[in-house]
Amino acid sequence: MGIKKEVMIGDCRLILGDCLEVMPLLDKVDAVLTDPPYGIGVGKMSMGKGKKASSFNQFTWDDKVVEVKSLLGYPCIIWGGNYFDVPPSGKWLCWDKMQEFSGADLELAYTNLVGPSKSFKMSRIEAYGSVVRFHPTQKPIDLMMWCIKQLPNDTITILDPFMGS
Repeated sequence: MGIKKEVMIGDCRLILGDCLEVMPLLDKVDAVLTDPPYGIGVGKMSMGKGKKASSFNQFTWDDKVVEVKSLLGYPCIIWGGNYFDVPPSGKWLCWDKMQEFSGADLELAYTNLVGPSKSFKMSRIEAYGSVVRFHPTQKPIDLMMWCIKQLPNDTITILDPFMGS
């Protein structure tokens, strides 16, 4: 099937297609930063105060674990890394949400980068207070900018095969 549609947004290239089919067709990338489906069935979970994640729309995209091993050949940051079969890492990234909640108090990202583990602190209120959420596992822009700073300095082209980040 390959590439179904391709659009330029500024200097970013957005490709619609199955990432596992499209990735072999791409030019070289410098790093991967992504937030793939974790396979935990978030669409069926309670999101607190009786809300279901499915209020964002019914979905089944998170019902099975996706394969991330093909991404490990690049410097990578993979959110939800604790749900995947990945090799040991000395540098994990953590989003500390700074509040107890019915959901996760923090989220982990696997990296194959060298260095000590790092923590980003931002409360849910700060992250989502005035932001319209389009997705139940949406990450704050400031968090993703922080992640980019964790990548090697010579990183220019970043691949996000799951459009989660």
